[in-house]
Order: sequence, then structure tokens, then C-alpha cells
Amino acid sequence: MNQYETVFILTPVLSDVQMKEAADKFVNYLKDKGAEIISTENWGLKTLAYPIQKKTSGFYQMVEFKAEPTVIAKLELQMRRDERVLRYLTVKNEKYAAAYAEKRRNKNKEA
Repeated sequence: MNQYETVFILTPVLSDVQMKEAADKFVNYLKDKGAEIISTENWGLKTLAYPIQKKTSGFYQMVEFKAEPTVIAKLELQMRRDERVLRYLTVKNEKYAAAYAEKRRNKNKEA
């Protein structure tokens, strides 16, 4: 299993409950496919660098997980089909990136 990070931007017109629901949908999808969720982070409402679908802000979410490579294509298909997702990016973490992410998580827990 490889370690991945997925960051996705949700449309800003969602309520807090709808935003949480949309993020949980993808986390639960990963769990159903046998992925191990390492961490999830809600980065909040941020201004976009350029408008996407005439929207200038969005809710950023980050999910870090371990999964088989075949799961990624299925996850991204689910994100493409969901109209609440403006953009997404999945990155495979190399061993140094995974170590840095773990250090960053531990630093956030202490703060």
C-alpha cells in the first residue's frame, strides 16, 4: 500500500453541515475500499487564486491515507461526479514526504 494525500476544494455555498457531509462521503468511500485513513484536515474557507465556475473562494479539505493504487482512479471518479467539488489533487507521498507529513501532524497536535 502506498501513502497518498488528496486535497479537494468544495463549493463555498455549502453550509457547515453540508461541507462536513461531503468530506465524510469521500473518507467513508476510502474506508469501504480498504484504505487506511491517517488524518483529515479542514483548512476552512480560502480565497482562490483564480475564479472556478464563477466562484472566488472555496472550502479546502485534506485527507491523508494509505491505499492500493487502483483505489485512486475510483476516488477521483467519485470526485469528478460530485458537483460540490470544484477541484481536487491526489499526490503519492514518497518516504521523505511521508516523514515530513508525520512531523507536521505531530507539530499541529502539540500546538
